[in-house]
Amino acid sequence: MVFRGIFTIACILSASLFLLAQDQPAFSYLDVFELEHVRDPQISPDGSMVVYRRTGFDIMKDRSTGQLWMMDADGGNHQKLTSREGSESSARWSPSGDRIAFVSGTSAGSEIFVYWVGSGKLAKLTHLTNSPSNMSWSPDGQSIAFTMKVNSPPPVIAKMPPKPKGAKWANSPRITDRLKHEADGRGYLSPGFTHIFVVPAEGGTARQLSSGDFNHGGSLSWSPDGENIYFSANRNEDWEYDFRNSEVYQLRVADGTITALTDRQGPDNSPAVSPDGKTIAYRSYEDKVQAYQVAGLHLMNVDGSNQRLISGDLDRTIGSFRWAPDGNGLYITYDDWGDTKIAYLGTDGKMRDVAANLGGTSIGRPYPGGSFSLSNNGMIAYTHTTTSEPATLAMVSTGGGTPKVLSALNADLLAHRNLGEVEEVRYKSTFDDRTIQGWIVKPPNYDPEQKYPLLVENHGGPILNYGARFSAEMQLYAAAGYIVFYPNPRGSTGYGEEFANLLFHNYPGEDYQDVMDGVDYLLNEGLVDEDHLYVTGGSAGGIMTAWIIGKNNRFRAAVVAKPVVNWISKTLVADNYYGYANYRIKGQPWENVEDYWRFSPLSLVENIETPTMVMVGMNDLRTPPSESKQLYHALKLRQIETVLVEIPGASHGIAARPSNLITKISHTLAWFEKYREEE
Repeated sequence: MVFRGIFTIACILSASLFLLAQDQPAFSYLDVFELEHVRDPQISPDGSMVVYRRTGFDIMKDRSTGQLWMMDADGGNHQKLTSREGSESSARWSPSGDRIAFVSGTSAGSEIFVYWVGSGKLAKLTHLTNSPSNMSWSPDGQSIAFTMKVNSPPPVIAKMPPKPKGAKWANSPRITDRLKHEADGRGYLSPGFTHIFVVPAEGGTARQLSSGDFNHGGSLSWSPDGENIYFSANRNEDWEYDFRNSEVYQLRVADGTITALTDRQGPDNSPAVSPDGKTIAYRSYEDKVQAYQVAGLHLMNVDGSNQRLISGDLDRTIGSFRWAPDGNGLYITYDDWGDTKIAYLGTDGKMRDVAANLGGTSIGRPYPGGSFSLSNNGMIAYTHTTTSEPATLAMVSTGGGTPKVLSALNADLLAHRNLGEVEEVRYKSTFDDRTIQGWIVKPPNYDPEQKYPLLVENHGGPILNYGARFSAEMQLYAAAGYIVFYPNPRGSTGYGEEFANLLFHNYPGEDYQDVMDGVDYLLNEGLVDEDHLYVTGGSAGGIMTAWIIGKNNRFRAAVVAKPVVNWISKTLVADNYYGYANYRIKGQPWENVEDYWRFSPLSLVENIETPTMVMVGMNDLRTPPSESKQLYHALKLRQIETVLVEIPGASHGIAARPSNLITKISHTLAWFEKYREEE
């Protein structure tokens, strides 16, 4: 009787909570501005404290903001690190744990600051010409190494005559002779090269260590004796055109002598020296010229000898990694079936998983991301996510077990919102019987007796993945009454090299069928209304959306966002124009016009009957506005219902500004609603 009474109380409580959730409002547009998440958690060497970047959005300035916060390892004593109001990032503990170096903006630009944990004192160490990156403390805590761009003068072709005093002539031309001269989201890249510097930890003059017209970016790793810094770069003579290649180098701090330790064709990067200083771990693969290649974890002696792969049994790319304090293995991250995991990989190649659900830093769509750090006493601090919350701060022992979530930055918001339930689905490809993974998001207050309109959202990349991670975009679509389907078709990462590489010289290819098989699976399950299918996606997802409506007329409306529709024009105009030939499509466009056109969605435009919105950021350098205009103009000439939405000031990452994320979603839903209402 007691058991029955307890069971009855539990049922009543569960029902009450369910009804309470139903009474709460759904996630809405302005809620985007209220979201916060954890980035770059850094645990102290003794494991007693964690400092992290608390990231949110400024609704008045319409941008992301972030400042450093700190808490004890048990979740107590949660407070802002400094009293500064400016942006703060890249916190790094000194080896003894008594100081924290970080980067913060000033009126003159970004500088390196140091915070003394015991006293709470703060000091600005530097006066730099450009922003510092990749900070790394020397083992004795006396110096901080970092990378920074050193400006160079642009090329001069002509000497102009002097203009009369007071004359208002046109601005001087912008001249470049570089292969890479612009980048999406950054625009024109001023001339210069990234170099390695070191500055005293008590302040002083930053000394440039590297030299030459090469870029020395990426992480920096000190030898335990402080005599050498290890880094990756491409210092080969033909580095500009050999852009996929890089090597691991040793840099002598005393005199700047640089010695190459690797020489294979392909990227060797992210070197990390073992605690005893005898071994270097680094990420690498031999470039086989294909769409996707797994980057494995390698070891070598500090002199470059005895190079060997230790992650060969794991058919997944290694993300970040940290040496275990005893030097017998490393803690790594990798993506597996839409989940980013932390694992321990011994130097003998044996592996065990430690934690899952790392991520939650990509607020718009459910992409991978996130990071972790490791203490000397065997604790890991990391960004933990679920489908109902962005990245929180979590702790787990290196031995594994149940993680402890320490932060609840969104409890004041998401605990009072009725979110759509996210459910994983798996189905078989009708092309080759492969298992394909995807997710559906059900509308709040979902009624299993009702059939809902289906909104298909295709991911970008296409060599990328979606997962069981929080997504403001998916929640907003679900809140509008749609079942949202987001799949990981072939080409997606997290399934090994062979699966992702199925798009090699074959994109778009059978990934189209994978998406449509998912749609048919949901129809067969009786979840969605066959007469109300809608499709969208951005970047590679825009390509897939355009390809889908060129292949069938099953969707009532489509929104093609920031697409490539013509591989010939895209390949020669985009900021990464030099990186496609042979890796995606064989040869350069002028060498293989047939295939470049065959894989272009524009080649299917005469088949399109679906009402189509085309959307692009006006500052997009990755899939330039000219691509979207080609599709829009072609549809207008064919008198297909269409509209072009150009977002001012937006780059390829439309969601970089919260208002633009809202713009993208609201226009997509408005277009779908127009045709949802028409019967």
